[in-house]
Amino acid sequence: MHVLLLPFGSAGDVLPYVGLGRALRDRGHRVTVIVSEFFEQRVRGAGLGFAPLGSRQEYLDAFNNPHCGDEKASFAFFAGVVVPAMLRPTFKSIANLYEPGQTVVVACPLIFGARVAQEKLGVPLASIHLQPLMLRSSHAPPVIPALPRLRKIPRFIRPLTFRLLDAVLDRRLGPGINSFRAELGLAPIRRIMADWWNSPQRIIAMFPDWFAPPQPDWPPQTLMTTFPLYDAGDHQPMPPEAESFLAAGDPPLVFSTGSNVGDWPRFFAASMEACRMLGRRGILMTRFRDHVPPNRPDNVRHFDYLPYRRLLPQCAAMVHHGGIGTLSQAMAAGIPQLITPLGLDQPDNAARLEHLGVGRSLRPDEYTAEAAARVLGELIDRPTVLAQCRELASRLRATDPLSQACAAVERLAGADR
Repeated sequence: MHVLLLPFGSAGDVLPYVGLGRALRDRGHRVTVIVSEFFEQRVRGAGLGFAPLGSRQEYLDAFNNPHCGDEKASFAFFAGVVVPAMLRPTFKSIANLYEPGQTVVVACPLIFGARVAQEKLGVPLASIHLQPLMLRSSHAPPVIPALPRLRKIPRFIRPLTFRLLDAVLDRRLGPGINSFRAELGLAPIRRIMADWWNSPQRIIAMFPDWFAPPQPDWPPQTLMTTFPLYDAGDHQPMPPEAESFLAAGDPPLVFSTGSNVGDWPRFFAASMEACRMLGRRGILMTRFRDHVPPNRPDNVRHFDYLPYRRLLPQCAAMVHHGGIGTLSQAMAAGIPQLITPLGLDQPDNAARLEHLGVGRSLRPDEYTAEAAARVLGELIDRPTVLAQCRELASRLRATDPLSQACAAVERLAGADR
């Protein structure tokens, strides 16, 4: 079987597909990841096939665009720039590699060209949701930044709210998608991000049911697995200087940023001061060295990157943006978390973490040294929090993160024969 994997987003969104690809390869399948050239080294380094979808520079231009960090402007940028640029190349890439009876596509639902290929070419398709936010529900709605009062309105009104949202989304997305569909002889579609964007064959939700309990109005073709827990550094040794630092004292606090646009120099300065106030050692982790304060005490170190699976079990707590990949790695390590969510899925992820009793959140504008020290002190010193962290880590260790997803992909291939 030849599996075509099409992720969308930053490294935290792409790496789970690389982990799934490795698992499928180990089960004897051929795997090609279709993604930006920015990720080519990571894909090939994992022993997987690679096909480019956009250049490295196009990826950097998109993620450095100021609209990406603006909650209100980001969707307009996505709908007006990113979608039109990706639709045709995605469809063409799939069409060039597709062999009936031999090929299965696994894609992020935001890769709309994969859904068009399913309709036009008959390609077997599984949609992957890495975050609960992507599965809407009127029964237990996620925290949606664009609809901040959704959870407060009566349940019977929520479907109408979603329909109004769909009308707005369709006005943005519909012209580009339906124009391309017309070129292929396909009828126009509506409610793009309600019904159509998901594969009618299979949806794979890669998070556990205790993190996001399944809802009666989720699509019936949804299969829940668990967090993929794949880290690009799984096969890399810990740098000797990091090993020496970790062994030289008490477990440190870790402060990390993702690919989001944010005021990271202020974040790291406040984090370093929080370490001083708590009398704790700290690790500041970012590839952007100009974001890190130049004058650091000996008990606070900076590293460009450290493998989470080796680092986090040796730490006391983690502070980060709330991406699902980082959140799940810290949960598997059994440590408390402080989230500073910027937008997208991060507020919803933070709310679920707080509900489970293993973390807290502060808005970026609330994140000061005093606030961080206060919240981190409460998390680290509270026995009930630490016990719950250990319990959830134990649950994750008892699972095989990718076997269910692999089996679902294989069954989809069998349905095509």
